Amino acid sequence: MQTANVNLPITVTVRHEQVTDALREHARKKIESLHLDYPRIIEAKVVLDVQKNRHIAEIILFCANHIHIEAHSEGKDMYVALDETTDKIARRMRKQKTRLLKKNRPHRNESIRHLEERYFTEDVLDHPEDSTEDPIPYIVHPENYQIKTMYKEDAIMQLELSDRPFVLYKSARRDCLTIVYRRKDGEYAAMDIK
Repeated sequence: MQTANVNLPITVTVRHEQVTDALREHARKKIESLHLDYPRIIEAKVVLDVQKNRHIAEIILFCANHIHIEAHSEGKDMYVALDETTDKIARRMRKQKTRLLKKNRPHRNESIRHLEERYFTEDVLDHPEDSTEDPIPYIVHPENYQIKTMYKEDAIMQLELSDRPFVLYKSARRDCLTIVYRRKDGEYAAMDIK
């Protein structure tokens, strides 16, 4: 799981005032300090506006999976407005994550299955098919893997939150086994198993 934004493109725009390096650096630190649990931030834009005695800060986040989050606030000072806006955007990011988790999903406890993995030696190839005895498997590494019924979005989120290279699940839409994995370019791919 990524804990800090690395080389995140952040654009800071100031209207009706000259931007200072301190203000730009403060905005950059605030965006980079956002927790990257979910959704993953791809690009951030900060728009700071001064109108008479009003200081308005607006933050727009472009995240993975086509998620677009924005917030704005107004304060007496630009730093205060920027801090309030960062707090709002962090709450909206958490809300987005819980909304995805709590969406109308099938009851997961009813759909958990365990696949039994069996490995055989090369002697099985010479084993006659008409034999009444089944070949004896040997155990390489026993690990139970729970197959849950879920949607692709949940599988992608589970993949982002874990260190596993793939997630195997039963698709709630198509009722078939599906595997979601991360490609070398950082995008996600899904493949049905038949």
